[in-house]
Amino acid sequence: MLAKNIENAINSQINAELWSAYLYLSMASYCHANGNPGMGKWFEVQFQEEQDHAKIFFNYVIQRGGNVTLKAIDEVPTTWENLLDVFESTLKHEQKVTSLINELYALSTEEKDYATQSMLKWFIDEQVEEEETAQNIIDNLRMIKDNGYGLYMLDKELGARTYTQASPLAGK
Repeated sequence: MLAKNIENAINSQINAELWSAYLYLSMASYCHANGNPGMGKWFEVQFQEEQDHAKIFFNYVIQRGGNVTLKAIDEVPTTWENLLDVFESTLKHEQKVTSLINELYALSTEEKDYATQSMLKWFIDEQVEEEETAQNIIDNLRMIKDNGYGLYMLDKELGARTYTQASPLAGK
């Protein structure tokens, strides 16, 4: 059984993950509207991944005998200055999510909730990957600058990304 403060914190994280999904869908729309369908597709996959993350937390609360409380999702940004701004916003957002996951882990440590710590380990590893990926795209965009061919190639590369269901959801 989950301690009430952990249940509440995970419910807040579910909301944060759904907000993240909504943010990435907005970024996908921005990219598509600005002629970057590959980057738009990349963000559509991000959208799906964030929904998976919310579902993992959802399943965990249920599994531990808690109650999921879904709340309204706050409005997300819909415009950015340029592609670099979109991906810099992505990195900043992923860093915020990392801090939220770390806070959850700290709370579970304080509560001596070893099962929650174990579940959160996957998210900690996932956040390292998310931040690294965003930083790599930023580095590429900075290197490319306004080179049309470079942007075209990066758009093609990012558009080749495919969705893979998060491993904690396998078989569920």
